[in-house]
Amino acid sequence: MKVFKKLQFIFVASVSMLMVRQVQAETQISFSVDNIKSDQARQDQNLVRAMALLDRSMEVYFSADGKSMHRFYNPDTKVRSEEKASVWMYSASIEAVNAILHGLKAQKERGNHNLFDKHYKRYADLLVQLHENAAYYLGTFNLISFTQSKDWTVYAVDRAKAKGAANVTGVLNVYDDQMWLIRELIEAYRLTGKERYLKEAEYLTTYVLDGWDCTLDDKGNENGGIPWGPGYVTKHACSNAPMISPLVWLYEIYKKKNDQITYNYIDAGDRQSRRSKMLRKADFYLDFAKRIYAWQKDHLLNSKGVYDDMMGDCYPDCSIIYEIVDGIKYRKNTQLRKAVGTSFSYNSGTMISGAADLYRATRSKVYLEDGKKLSDASFQYFAKLGSQVPAHYTYASDGFNNWFNGVLLRGFFQISPVFDKAGRYMDSFQQNLDYGYAHFLRSGLLPPDLLGGWHIDKDKNNLEGMFMFTYAAQYAMLSQYQIEK
Repeated sequence: MKVFKKLQFIFVASVSMLMVRQVQAETQISFSVDNIKSDQARQDQNLVRAMALLDRSMEVYFSADGKSMHRFYNPDTKVRSEEKASVWMYSASIEAVNAILHGLKAQKERGNHNLFDKHYKRYADLLVQLHENAAYYLGTFNLISFTQSKDWTVYAVDRAKAKGAANVTGVLNVYDDQMWLIRELIEAYRLTGKERYLKEAEYLTTYVLDGWDCTLDDKGNENGGIPWGPGYVTKHACSNAPMISPLVWLYEIYKKKNDQITYNYIDAGDRQSRRSKMLRKADFYLDFAKRIYAWQKDHLLNSKGVYDDMMGDCYPDCSIIYEIVDGIKYRKNTQLRKAVGTSFSYNSGTMISGAADLYRATRSKVYLEDGKKLSDASFQYFAKLGSQVPAHYTYASDGFNNWFNGVLLRGFFQISPVFDKAGRYMDSFQQNLDYGYAHFLRSGLLPPDLLGGWHIDKDKNNLEGMFMFTYAAQYAMLSQYQIEK
């Protein structure tokens, strides 16, 4: 039996390799960067390149059994790191698969069945596999929050050796990691209709919103905001805004239903007593999307029109503090006195997406105008014309900026149906990806610096796997945009 399974795996792996080569061949033969003859050719090229990048990344970053993702791979030395990807990095692979599935469905809906018929099933199967193996990051712990004490099973930063065995205590899980996964789980539900994705997304949403600081200030107003994680007090842009769009999507799923949810809060009268009541899910989700959006806009929007990293300057320090109310221990508010940190592109990108989704759900022009202004400000702030290649816009590529920039692109994409100018901003990403593909594609991979290429020292070309997955997602997103515009 073991021999049969091993042979079966070898066969599947071989078929997978053939598919990788086939997709790469389609990219090389069927299309040319300098010879795009029609919109259809551009759509197809983008999607085929997305699949080629994803397939190659699955080949070099994932273990032979497909269960674990390695963080780095060097296309020159052919060595991948022993270090495994964090759950945030792992989620990038799911994002890429979802983006490709979206692109394939968009192709089919426009009457082009070729790519859909050839590739959809294998990517839907890969989505199932990636979700199942994400369980290596799951763990259970007890959390004392602002309204209750409860056991939760959530995603850790680091991978464990067995499913469900990860350490998620203290700073070893963060709320934004759950949010990136919530987003992809809802996407997976919308793509496949499988209830298990929605069920988990809602469970993690309840966990994340349990982190909302519902304590009241001296005027009886909520302090608001979600800390970076249950082991932190600083409230980050990345632990708030990424939740806005998924909450709107949940509202849209339930807006014609009467499903109920428990809402925990603090009594406005004595400003201490913890209360709970049942609310209609649709109302609950949309209200929280608005509250999170308002909190981040009020606290983190800076004078340049983009978003700062976090609320910090803790007083008296950054220790978690508690209070006892009616004999029960609860988390207490820590005063944060000012916005601090670097303005990263993803923190503005998630707010553009949030504004676009809230506008669609509410038709409030405030969100539309916010999204337009933020799109303009973000492009002006993060894109630098001609600093590397004439007529091309450079985006920062140090640190994790490649992934951050993908979130900004997604913001432009989500607002593009109501803001034509965002499409021109998206064109800068198309240019850069195509430039990197034409000049620097190496062993089926692209460098961190799409306009500058690889490091001259081959030993320094260790490439983050999540960057390759975000490139794939970007190409798939651009394909979808080309179809729908």
